Amino acid sequence: MLAAIGRPFRQSFLELLHVLALCVHFIAWGMRPFGRPLPERREFFRRLRQALLGGMLPSLVLGVLIGMGLVFQGITWAGAADQRGLLATVLVTVLVRELAPVLIATLILGRSGIAVAADLGALRATGAERALTLQGVDLVRLYAAPAAVAQSLSCLTLGIIFVAVALVSGSAFAALLGGQSEAILGSLNDVLRAMSPADVVIFPAKLLVTGMLVGAVVAHTPLTAPRNTRTSQLLPACFVRGVLAILTSSVVLSLAV
Repeated sequence: MLAAIGRPFRQSFLELLHVLALCVHFIAWGMRPFGRPLPERREFFRRLRQALLGGMLPSLVLGVLIGMGLVFQGITWAGAADQRGLLATVLVTVLVRELAPVLIATLILGRSGIAVAADLGALRATGAERALTLQGVDLVRLYAAPAAVAQSLSCLTLGIIFVAVALVSGSAFAALLGGQSEAILGSLNDVLRAMSPADVVIFPAKLLVTGMLVGAVVAHTPLTAPRNTRTSQLLPACFVRGVLAILTSSVVLSLAV
């Protein structure tokens, strides 16, 4: 009975250690991405284009929508309540520290991470993984590590763009539709001045960490799944695990600060 009760917890703990070990391996790979063999560099730039260019337009649209829904409403209600001095601090806490890393990492997961999981799952299902292993090819170094580093860097870049677009679009809508003649957020200086040293560290750290965890989860799930696992079962599991990893890492980093 004790073994039956403890087996799920032991298995979950081992999977967590495996994911963290993959993150360490990916970080070591990312320390010298341009010194790697040519196939690994090609895979890195391919995944970087897929994640960065593919996620650019959705990030811009998402930034405009958040700017209309959050920043514009914040400017309007802050002006009505005569609490404009607190607006920049609230936006730093809600938009920069909490909302941006979660939204952008989830976007990277759906746009690029699922594609990596599908490719790795197809390699296992078709038996190509065994052929590559016999040739001395490491799937983690050739496919998973370049993809994870590319997703982490893309998450950082798109996160910065998302925050800038949300602030600028929210200020523009406030000036055009809300009748706010004063430039409450006419530039990014208000938000930058409201950011504490901890905010300056936690914002890029969350983006990099969540992007790296996405790469680790989408690599771990197909590589450890049974070979007869269908894609229709693999991809939903990757997405759910990825979202849980993103939310958990965001909460842990926020509590750490």
